[in-house]
Amino acid sequence: MTDLSHYRNIGIFAHVDAGKTTTTERILKLTGKIHKTGEVHDGAATTDFMEQEQERGITIQSAATTCYWRDHRFNIIDTPGHVDFTVEVYRSLKVLDGGVGVFCGSGGVEPQSETNWRYANESEVARVIFVNKLDRMGADFLRVVGQVKDVLGANPLVMCLPIGIEEDFVGLVDLLERKAYVWDDSGLPENFEIVDIPADMVDKVEEYREMMIETALEQDDDLLMAYMEGEEPSIEDVKRCIRKGTIALEFFPTYCGSAFKNKGVQMVLDAVVDYLPCPTDVKPQPLTDENGDETGDHAIVSTDESLKALAFKIMDDRFGALTFVRIYSGVLEKGTTILNSFTGKTERIGRMVEMHADDRNEIDRAQAGDIIAIVGMKNVQTGHTLCDVKNPVTLEPMIFPEPVISIAVKPKDKGGSEKMGVAIGKMIAEDPSFRVETDEDSGETILKGMGELHLDIKVDILNRTYGVDLIVGQPQVAYRETITTPCEDSYTHKKQSGGSGQFGKIDYRIKPGEPGTGYVFSSSVVGGNVPKEFFPAIEKGFRGMMEEGPLAGYPVLDVEVELYDGGFHAVDSSAVAFEIAAKGAFRQSMPKAGPQIIEPIMKVDVYTPEDHVGDVIGDLNRRRGMIKDQEAGVTGVRIKADVPLSEMFGYIGHLRTMTSGRGQFSMEFAHYLPCPQNIATDVIAAAKELKEAK
Repeated sequence: MTDLSHYRNIGIFAHVDAGKTTTTERILKLTGKIHKTGEVHDGAATTDFMEQEQERGITIQSAATTCYWRDHRFNIIDTPGHVDFTVEVYRSLKVLDGGVGVFCGSGGVEPQSETNWRYANESEVARVIFVNKLDRMGADFLRVVGQVKDVLGANPLVMCLPIGIEEDFVGLVDLLERKAYVWDDSGLPENFEIVDIPADMVDKVEEYREMMIETALEQDDDLLMAYMEGEEPSIEDVKRCIRKGTIALEFFPTYCGSAFKNKGVQMVLDAVVDYLPCPTDVKPQPLTDENGDETGDHAIVSTDESLKALAFKIMDDRFGALTFVRIYSGVLEKGTTILNSFTGKTERIGRMVEMHADDRNEIDRAQAGDIIAIVGMKNVQTGHTLCDVKNPVTLEPMIFPEPVISIAVKPKDKGGSEKMGVAIGKMIAEDPSFRVETDEDSGETILKGMGELHLDIKVDILNRTYGVDLIVGQPQVAYRETITTPCEDSYTHKKQSGGSGQFGKIDYRIKPGEPGTGYVFSSSVVGGNVPKEFFPAIEKGFRGMMEEGPLAGYPVLDVEVELYDGGFHAVDSSAVAFEIAAKGAFRQSMPKAGPQIIEPIMKVDVYTPEDHVGDVIGDLNRRRGMIKDQEAGVTGVRIKADVPLSEMFGYIGHLRTMTSGRGQFSMEFAHYLPCPQNIATDVIAAAKELKEAK
C-alpha cells in the first residue's frame, strides 16, 4: 500500500519554444531516470519520440513518465506548446493535480501560455512557475513576473532571484533559506556551491523575502499577527502556508533558471514536493449522470473506494493500442473485469504498464492516484469512465473543440484505401480534435483539424507511419450559415393515399440566436393544439435540417426555433408526420429569414522585430484583419489581431519573408462573423459548382 502523500501527478506546459521538453529532460536526468540528457535540437529528447517531433523540434503529443525525487513519486506529462495541439494540454490537465508552467525569460508570457493558463484555471490545477532561459539575450526575470500579473491576472510568489542575467547568469538566491547557489561552467547540475549572497543584492533579497513571507502568512492569521509584531516565523511554518496558498490557487511559487545550462532545476523539483498537492489534497472529481450533469457525488481519492478511473488518451504504437488511465479511486489489478460506463460493456484487464515515454514497465497492480497505461483495450475512447462492474459511475466527461479547417485526401493507388481506413480509425481514437468524413459523391476523404500544422502532421503520419501515399487537396475553411431576420410562419404536412393518412400542422417563429448558441428549440404551445409527445419529433426535424443551410449547404448556426401553435388530427397525426412538417417548414422559411454565410475568425498573435512592425500591420490589414493590440517588448513587438481563417493560409511563409526569418505567430479559433458580400458570393458559387460537378 503506497502512501499517497508521496505522489505528485504533474504536467509541464508552456508556449512553443519556452523549453518544456528540455526542462523535462533535466528533471529525468536529475532524478536518475536517464543517464544521458537528450537535446530537442538534436532530435534526441526522451519524451519527443515521434519521427515528426524529432525533425521539427516540437512536441506533438503528450508523453508520460515516472521518476522519483526526495522519496516522492512524480508522474510527469510533457505536453505540446503549439496551439494546433492544445487538446493534448487540455486532456492532460484534466487528470493532473499540479503543474509547472514554463515561461521564456526573454519571450515572457506568450499567446499559447495564455491559453494553457486558462485551461489550467478551468481545471483548477495548482502550479509553480519556472522562468526559463535566463541566459538568453533580452532575458529579464522581473519583467516576466510582471507579465504573469498583468497578462494572466495571476499572483506570482517570487521564491528566488537570479544572480547575473543573460550571458552573466551564474546562479540564484533562495529567498526563503537566504542562500546563494552558484554553478560552475561544467554544465553539470550537481556542480554548484552555496556562497554568501552578493553584497549588491542583499537589500533586494530582503525586500523580496519580506513580500514573499507576508503573502504566504496571509494563509494563517495567527502567524501573520505574530510576524507583524516582529516575531520571525520558522521556515517550516512559511512552507506550510505557501503550500496551503498554492493548493488554493491564491498564488503561484515562481522560480527561475536555465534548464539548458542545468541551473535552477533542483529548486523546481523541491517546490513540486513542498508545495504542489498530492492526489488527496485536490478537490475530488465530480460524478455525472447520462446527460453530463453533475450528480453531487465525487470520486474520493482512496484505495478503499470502488474503482473509478478516466481514460484520457489513446495511443497506438508498435506494441498495440495503449489506453492511458488516471485512477481516482480504488485499486486496479491485472485480470480483473471492469465496466466502461459510456458503452455499458465490460472488459478484462490484460497487461498494465508504467510508462516512460515510449518504454514501459509491466505492473500487476495500480491504485488511486496512479497514471498508468493498459494494453489492448477494445472499445475505450478518450473521456470514457472505467469503473467497478457492481458500482457503475460516470466521471465528468471531456469537451473538445470543433475543427476549423479541412483538406480532401485521396490515396494514390487502390491498395492504399484499405490501409488508409485502418490508419484513420486509429488516428481518430488517438486525437479527439481530428475528424474525418467521406464525401459520398466524390469518394474523397475529408480530414478536419485545428490548423494547417495539425493536418500537415496527420498527412505525414499517414504517409510515413502507415505507408499511405496521398494526393492532398487545398485547405478548406469551415464556413457556416445563419439568419439575420426573424420570421413567423406556418406549415402543414398532409398526405392522404388510402389507409391512414399523415397530418401535422405547426405555427412557429424562427429568429437569429445569440452567437455561439448553435440551435435552440423551445415551445410555447398552450391548450394542447399540438400534443406534447410530438415536440421531440418537431425538434428532431428542425435539428436534422440544420446540417445543410439554404445558401451553400454549410451547417446552420445560432438559430432559435419557437413552436407557438399548430394543429393535429386524432387519427392521422404521428411523430413522423410532425417531423416531416418541421423539415418542410425549415425549407420554406429559411430563405425568408435573411440567410447569410459566416466565416471563422482567428485570434492571431504575431511577434516581429521592431523594424518590420509597419509591414506586418499593413499585411494583416490587407488580409481583412482587425488590429486589437500592440505591445512592445525588449526584443520586438507583439501584435494581436482578429483575422479571417481564409486569409491566413500559408501565412508563416509571408511572415518569414517580411521579417527576414525572425517573425513568429500563433493563432487559434475565436468566433464566427458574417462574410463580406463579395466573398459570400464566391463561396456560394463554389458550392454550386461542386454540386453540379457531382
